Amino acid sequence: MEVSKIRIHDLPEEERPRERLIKNGPESLSNAELLGIVLRTGSKEENVISLCSRILSEYNIKQLSLANVSRLMQVHGIGKAKAAQIAAVFELARRLETFVEEPKRKICSPKDVYSLMYPKMREQKKEKFVTLYLDTKNQILKEETVSVGSLNASIVHPREVFKSALMESSASVIMVHNHPSGDPSPSREDIMVTEKLVEGGKLLGIDILDHIIIGDGRYVSLKDEGFVK
Repeated sequence: MEVSKIRIHDLPEEERPRERLIKNGPESLSNAELLGIVLRTGSKEENVISLCSRILSEYNIKQLSLANVSRLMQVHGIGKAKAAQIAAVFELARRLETFVEEPKRKICSPKDVYSLMYPKMREQKKEKFVTLYLDTKNQILKEETVSVGSLNASIVHPREVFKSALMESSASVIMVHNHPSGDPSPSREDIMVTEKLVEGGKLLGIDILDHIIIGDGRYVSLKDEGFVK
């Protein structure tokens, strides 16, 4: 039976597969529509949903997931690019079945921060300011580079530090930066930036736990020095 060639652009925008997926979730779409979203590459061949309907009339989902690129290319309308897209989607699905999330790294002390960050910072020729966003158990939710260059209050703005903290629903933040000179002693600017961010955290209800400065084989905790309260 010939599959009716429904053209996506003839449909009202709210009835198009991609828009319905965004509004109602992927479970609201048929197999052909889901496959159509994967394969939609701007091709001027026949309508992509019609192509997908024909593919699924020859292969069920299980068969399609097991077909290699060469076999998929035997279907009329499936070139190398589309065959690779189909194979990639099903490979991701297989990997998801066996995926085990790695445990989040927990920070218990300034030394933990140093052990984590020193290998990443010891070769840096410029100052690099990094924030670690933590959950209520002091496990790292996200590590983010906020700025690269000489540390000052204008480039390390509370807005940049706390934007991700709010997005990640972080309970607390640890700040880290390096001194390429190798001497981790805090400068006046380091102390000013720290105090500014601590005050910003208090306004938002996000604790600044520490600011670690990393030097050559050693570090300084500004909390231990009394600058984070």
